[in-house]
Amino acid sequence: MVEYPDQTLLRFRDDEPHDEPAVTLDSFIGQSNAAAVRLEAGDDARVLLPQIDQLALIEVSFPGYRDGRGYSAARILREAGYTGELRAAGDVLVDQIPLMRRCGFDSFAPEAPIDIDVLRASLARYDTPYQKAADGAVPVWKLRHG
Repeated sequence: MVEYPDQTLLRFRDDEPHDEPAVTLDSFIGQSNAAAVRLEAGDDARVLLPQIDQLALIEVSFPGYRDGRGYSAARILREAGYTGELRAAGDVLVDQIPLMRRCGFDSFAPEAPIDIDVLRASLARYDTPYQKAADGAVPVWKLRHG
């Protein structure tokens, strides 16, 4: 994990952060040269599927911690083969990050600072997941029963 002192961006990637501003989905559909797009909570991630190969960054907005639509967007994109940076931005809480990682998010731009020690403990809490997800981790039932 790359850590930034100001904690405006947490990344679980080895490549350089993408610094091009993300355009809205409507703007992206109207142009062909953008490499970063921002999905708002009500946007349909499937609209991006024909062009995911040209995107280096997809930023998914979380306007409130109770709004889970971004989790579905992440999983749709990862299962469709998107390998670029997938960033959760907005009201992202430390206890949500492990679940967001399972859905495919690999960078985070939280509104409020994240305590790195609490994040590490949260990420290490469960070593084996109970269900399949976009991260490809083998669930415990599959390990037990083949």
